Amino acid sequence: MNITRISRRSVLTASAIAIAAASILPTTAMAAEAPAAPAAASASWKNLTPSETLASTPWKTTSALDQDGNRVALDNAAVASFVGWAYFKADGTYTMYNLDDSPKLHGDWTVAPDGSERWINAKDAAGNVLFQRIVPITQLDKNTFTYRVFPNAADTSVYYDIVHTKTNHVEPGTDAKGPGANNGQGNANGHGNGHFNNGNA
Repeated sequence: MNITRISRRSVLTASAIAIAAASILPTTAMAAEAPAAPAAASASWKNLTPSETLASTPWKTTSALDQDGNRVALDNAAVASFVGWAYFKADGTYTMYNLDDSPKLHGDWTVAPDGSERWINAKDAAGNVLFQRIVPITQLDKNTFTYRVFPNAADTSVYYDIVHTKTNHVEPGTDAKGPGANNGQGNANGHGNGHFNNGNA
């Protein structure tokens, strides 16, 4: 009888230990998964609106592709006027420069809430609007901004995709105080996760 009692007692004790261990394991597993902070940081990029994404970094035109996916030289007359450095500010204004840092355009900009298109106007020194342009956006994320231009608006079978890449090129004339300064730390969101296309080098 004593042996049976001891066996039952042992079984009950072992069961109690197993239950206690099981209740501790989820906490331990959660503790092991705790280093999820970097994922939260990268997720914050996904929470940016298309407008915030465009304004989050300076951009450099790095390539152009035709409707067949063929590369087009950036000095080709069909795309040359779209090439340069671009700085879209959170206040809805922008400035663009040629790749030699000479001034190109300035004015106002917006991006459709769904990120499908970008609108800009261009202004002269007196603030008069010279032209307006709407282009469809084919890619917009923290590293790449690509829009499409049609040489002939009536023929959408012929087009060029103008590809811009995130850069750390400081806006000319800003004395390194623009969004490209300090590896991107100058922007409102403080995301400077390394830049491509080392400008100003």
